[in-house]
Amino acid sequence: MSSDPWGRVDETGTVYVRTADGEQVVGSWQAGSPEEALAYFERKYEGLVVEIGLLEKRVKTTDLSAKDAQTAIDHIREQVDAHHAVGDLDVLRGRLDKLVETVESRREERKAQRAKQSDEARHAKEALVVEAEELAQSDQWRAAGERLRALVDTWKGLPRLDRKSDDELWHRFSHARSAFSKRRKAHFASLDAQREEARKTKEKLVAEAEALSGSTDWGPTAARYRELMADWKAAGRAQREHEDDLWNRFRGAQDVFFAARSSVFAERDAEQSENLKLKEELAEEAEKLVPVTDLKAARAAFRSINERWEAIGHVPRDARPKVEGRMHAVERALQESEEAEWRRTNPEARARAEGLTGQLQAAVDKLQGQIEAARSAGNTAKADKLQKELDGRQALLDQALKGLQEFGG
Repeated sequence: MSSDPWGRVDETGTVYVRTADGEQVVGSWQAGSPEEALAYFERKYEGLVVEIGLLEKRVKTTDLSAKDAQTAIDHIREQVDAHHAVGDLDVLRGRLDKLVETVESRREERKAQRAKQSDEARHAKEALVVEAEELAQSDQWRAAGERLRALVDTWKGLPRLDRKSDDELWHRFSHARSAFSKRRKAHFASLDAQREEARKTKEKLVAEAEALSGSTDWGPTAARYRELMADWKAAGRAQREHEDDLWNRFRGAQDVFFAARSSVFAERDAEQSENLKLKEELAEEAEKLVPVTDLKAARAAFRSINERWEAIGHVPRDARPKVEGRMHAVERALQESEEAEWRRTNPEARARAEGLTGQLQAAVDKLQGQIEAARSAGNTAKADKLQKELDGRQALLDQALKGLQEFGG
């Protein structure tokens, strides 16, 4: 009989292993010596040790599932419980029991992790739904549309929840996207209708602008073009494919008209500048008639100047007041000379002037006689009083004589 600390072989070739529960039959060995039998079943034990060691490593260092780990443990435990190896089988059972605890702990950790991930995923999806529902009311069509597409990609990257929760959240999310798409579609349909209406309006504006482009009725046509431009701005934008073409036609028609008007105005400005030179020369000629020495000749000369003046066309608007003012100044001087001449040659006025002068002269002569008499009588006070009266009458007489001179007398 042969034995070691964990097993023995009896005389019949039966192999036993020692355990805490007593000896257990390992098997029968008839092919060789007892030592060889023990060595064979000890190698089986070493194989179980290696297998358990590998499984412990896999459990610690890989993402081996709890189910697969438990299956592997059960498989090894069957071999240990079958007592087909010689060695400390109780130690192996202890390692397997500990491994079961480790696997169970890992299972709970993963379960908690999955619960945490599920909770995070729920919160994340709920946040996506809330944002999508807010975006569904947005009028920022492009930005909101791009953001909703990004939210879909984010949703796809999140873990699934339980079917009921996931379906409910997805229904809200999908409904928000649909609501936004429906509003955006309605908006752009309305916008298309507005742009079509703007196109029709601008077609009419272009037609009128082109019809007016050959007009030479400069003022009213320019005013109408300003009205057409205001109508153009108020009409809004047409479709992109029509807007630029319509604008080019509209602007082109205006350019034709305003280019023609500018050309005509340039010619007119040149002509009016030349007219201004001529009128300034006539104003200078008229100003030489003042002061008036020969009224009849001056009036004839002014009529000649004025006839030539009227024959000249318009001058620039800003220069007109000054040059016309010079002619008016000469005309006023002639009128004042005429009035003075009329006063001088008016018989009634002359008679009144002569009568007043005679009366004043008589009064002066009388006062001078009275003053001489008062002084001869030695009445100085009376003489002084009469002298003051004489001075006043003499002043009036001098003024009357001056007026009489204007009548040539």
